Amino acid sequence: MSEAVLAISHDDPVLETDFAKEMVRQMRAIDTYGTYDNWPLEKILEPFVLTKEKKREIPVVGDPDEIVMARVRAFYNAISALIEKECGLMAVPMLNLTHEGFGRALITVGKLVVMDKTLRDVHRFGFPSLSKMKDEGDKLLSVALEIVGLYPKVAGL
Repeated sequence: MSEAVLAISHDDPVLETDFAKEMVRQMRAIDTYGTYDNWPLEKILEPFVLTKEKKREIPVVGDPDEIVMARVRAFYNAISALIEKECGLMAVPMLNLTHEGFGRALITVGKLVVMDKTLRDVHRFGFPSLSKMKDEGDKLLSVALEIVGLYPKVAGL
């Protein structure tokens, strides 16, 4: 597959959403060498899209490398940033992964755990499309904000 063919179109409406913009911000934040500075948004988010063909190329069993783990962190950091933006309280993501790619992702607001996700096969982390990634992010964001709404005193601690 040549690099010129991207799974994300430059005119994909998802690229205009707050979630996609935050994902790009998070990816640029971890880019210490400025590689992404002149890249288009779709190229920066491309690694998050795992088409069936790309997924077939990745072994079923494998250890995640630092690049994949950074992408996982960026995804949960973006959700945390959006939680903060919506409720005005600091959201803190925490990732605990084994070298084999198993573990948990937590997001806390104050003393309240607003997201707890079990992670498996992190070396194959990705989504079938950009809109599926946005849907997953929106779902996690919605549940987290609902939990903050139910327990605002705990979230404010």
